[in-house]
Amino acid sequence: MAAQSPLIDIPLFPLSSVLFPGGQLQLRIFEPRYLDLVRECTRHGTGFGVCLILEGHEAGAPAVPAAIGTIARINDFHSGEDGLLGITAEGGSRFRVARSRVRADGLVRGDAEVWPAEPELVVPVEFALLQSILERLIETMAPHWRHAPRSSYDDASWLGFRLTELLPLDKVQQQHMLELTDPLLRLAELRDILPRFQKP
Repeated sequence: MAAQSPLIDIPLFPLSSVLFPGGQLQLRIFEPRYLDLVRECTRHGTGFGVCLILEGHEAGAPAVPAAIGTIARINDFHSGEDGLLGITAEGGSRFRVARSRVRADGLVRGDAEVWPAEPELVVPVEFALLQSILERLIETMAPHWRHAPRSSYDDASWLGFRLTELLPLDKVQQQHMLELTDPLLRLAELRDILPRFQKP
């Protein structure tokens, strides 16, 4: 059996959405515990863990997060018209929380095992339709990906993660796709559920 990666201590940000590796995340921060989180991450150049909320809500009492999430790294921040801090972050490595704890201020921290990046696999010809669908989705829904290099569409992981972000999947399905570790299996499952999105 392969040795497990050492656990790292990271602050967790439970959200009602799923962040994928390479994905973009925009947040407005107003709770003191998350302002502290942003300060910690910017001071030390570290990331925070984004996990889908299984029980509870984004604000208020600490929510119950999924064990598998994605590390987000802040790459920009600004002050909004409402005076709230806005941040933009990008998804990096996935992780699994081995144990978590809630600080007195309500911030959840986790001891997490960081997953290695998926192997770079060229998209097989049988999934060429998915490449065309993603191009159309990006044109209408995600213009920030418009200038992605053509080589990105040939990367099975990138293709699968971007499709999972843009197709109308529910949060449970998105979390399932995040947790898969085989990029070709993810593409196969996405291909198989496509018919349900086609208009009769």
